Amino acid sequence: MSGARIDVVVPVHDEEASVGGSLEALSAAVEALGWAHPAVPVGVTFVLDGCTDGTADVVESVRHTDVTWSGGALHVRTSAHVGVGRARAIGAAHARGRAADTVPTRHWLAHTEADSRVHREWLVQQVDALLAGAHLLVGAVVPDPDDLAPAVLDRWRRAHPPGATLGHVHGANLGVRADAYTALGGFDPVREHEDVRLVERARALGLDVRATTELPVVTSGRFAGRTPGGYAEHLRRTYGDAG
Repeated sequence: MSGARIDVVVPVHDEEASVGGSLEALSAAVEALGWAHPAVPVGVTFVLDGCTDGTADVVESVRHTDVTWSGGALHVRTSAHVGVGRARAIGAAHARGRAADTVPTRHWLAHTEADSRVHREWLVQQVDALLAGAHLLVGAVVPDPDDLAPAVLDRWRRAHPPGATLGHVHGANLGVRADAYTALGGFDPVREHEDVRLVERARALGLDVRATTELPVVTSGRFAGRTPGGYAEHLRRTYGDAG
């Protein structure tokens, strides 16, 4: 698709321990995209949302040592701790501003998180969704098995046979076409579930919302998350405390 572009938006709040792995995975995905769709430029925006730890230092270190990012594809914005909804919106606005010359129907906004590692072919999957005419792509996530006790991991695996999470909404694996994003009013300025709200509006309006469990994003299996009702709390409540 001539003139197509993809931008990745990543909200970050105090992820010093995991942000390096997130950047490394995205770097590999950018490289794979270059092979599959060499004419599609990509940008990545990390929004440091009120970080008080060493997250910014890690990002700057990776930016200057990884050849993928030293070329200027990585953009960093900072904000007060405004919450994930506002942080995603800040990143999306920044990405849209940089892509002002790109037709909105050819601009894709992919979303993941700093405690997560995307699959090497993740950006290819996102661009393929754009080329196929999707308005949104709802992807799957799996918890990092290294973060879970064996009994907890076993509970999770038994509850997730192939296809079990089809259609579940996760901000760590979500894509939306720029014109659809604008029509939906962007992300709500809330501290959690901004991803679910966006997809609910898209489905209510009859937009082309596609779902896949292929190429899931590996996300943190911690029980203490950044939001009270997020994925970490879901894991703890559903699997950690299960009998």
